[in-house]
Amino acid sequence: MKFLSVIFLIYALNNAGASDIKAEEGVLVLTSDNFQSAISDNEFILVEFYAPWCGHCKALAPEYAKAAQQLAEKESAIKLGKVDATEEQDLAEKHGVKGYPTLIFFRNGSPVDYSGGRSADEIVTWLIKKTGPPALNLAAVEEAKLFIESNNVAVVGFFKDQTSDDAKKFLNVAATTDDQQFAITSEDSVFGEYEAQDGNVILFKKFDEGKVLFEGELAEQNLKKFIVSNALPLVVEFNHETAQKIFGGDIKSHLLLFLAKGEDHFETISEAARSVAKPFKEQVLFVTIDANEEDHQRIFEFFGMKRDEIPAARLIKLEDDMAKYKPEMTELTADNLKQFVQDYLDGKLKQHLLSQDLPEDWDKTPVKTLVVSNFEQIAMDKDKDVLVEFYAPWCGHCKQLVPIYEKVAEHFEKDDNIVIAKIDATANELEHTKITSFPTLKLYRKDDNLAIQYNGPRTYEGITKFVESRGVESDDIKEAEEETEDDDTLKKDEL
Repeated sequence: MKFLSVIFLIYALNNAGASDIKAEEGVLVLTSDNFQSAISDNEFILVEFYAPWCGHCKALAPEYAKAAQQLAEKESAIKLGKVDATEEQDLAEKHGVKGYPTLIFFRNGSPVDYSGGRSADEIVTWLIKKTGPPALNLAAVEEAKLFIESNNVAVVGFFKDQTSDDAKKFLNVAATTDDQQFAITSEDSVFGEYEAQDGNVILFKKFDEGKVLFEGELAEQNLKKFIVSNALPLVVEFNHETAQKIFGGDIKSHLLLFLAKGEDHFETISEAARSVAKPFKEQVLFVTIDANEEDHQRIFEFFGMKRDEIPAARLIKLEDDMAKYKPEMTELTADNLKQFVQDYLDGKLKQHLLSQDLPEDWDKTPVKTLVVSNFEQIAMDKDKDVLVEFYAPWCGHCKQLVPIYEKVAEHFEKDDNIVIAKIDATANELEHTKITSFPTLKLYRKDDNLAIQYNGPRTYEGITKFVESRGVESDDIKEAEEETEDDDTLKKDEL
């Protein structure tokens, strides 16, 4: 008996892994001690690497817990786990975590990058798609009703012959679309319930018109475009959950409506936008941004707007130059919004470029202040070499550079052939120069006005040698050259 007791004790110790892992709101709390057993003992597990101080992590936490609850209710074998990366730094480093939150999906212990959204429904949808068939087969009306009711957006293909070419195209789209739930049916009763014809694809949704029938040639690209343009509301509210779909979607032109929730204009203008959005939904995404949210102030800065300007509208094209457009009208009626968007699509609008007023003391310090109105005159002076720092007021690297840059300016202050200048690139936009990371330093060479970007170390010695060599970096600078990946870069998903 003693021998058997010892055997059972050893067995219990060896199997104390995943089943004994502590859970918080249904999410497994993973550490270096239990991580391996968790991903080994669970065929499917999604792991979040987070930092307690991270705002995006805090926003994700309730949705992540809700997703764990939904999976439990479905009696799914998929588990959710989380790792405090500030406490488990070695574990985070081992899995290549460079930002928070980072989500990694493990299938039989093998990692797969997570590419889904950050709402509970989006997380569950992505996981189910990754672990099951591309489309659920609906064999009865009750199953169809449950499927449609359980999903915010549900795409159903009605095909009598599920081996037909059109059915195969539908299933291919289902297999390659991660953020929506698909089902397929051949049952006459389901056809009758939803008044569907053979070959129909219907997108059901819990907003706007409720359901939309796909029309036209059933080609995979056409079907994908149909789903993308109908799976979001006609007017999308910008928040942590929708940001990825807004900026990561195929529609790159966005009408942004800056409104204040709780004020009378919010519903009035939102409804005006909703009434005209439908004809544009495959070309322009209509988005509302709540001016009361502190997290959205960065967006106001990007557009050079102040809180007292709302309600206001802007159009933006999310391409390399991030072109922005401002309406001439101030009243945001349905007719005015419709005309604004149509003029944009017709190419009738001129880009709206931000500009500050020239301060009276712009040239009173060693570092000269540039704005749009004096940039050409100073930077393009063919009698002088002009070094310009393009900076952002909120940029940490720019703030660190200030004393070094001022020292460089003092060094060249008495040289009549050299000017050291700076320009707030968030408040002054130049047609010929697009800045995407801060700080950016460019030397505008006299005679030819060639703009040479400085990529060396941000030191007094490095910058001084660069200017003295007129943009020809010495071997010393090249050897000390540092990567600029840590610069404050203007990213679409951080607007």
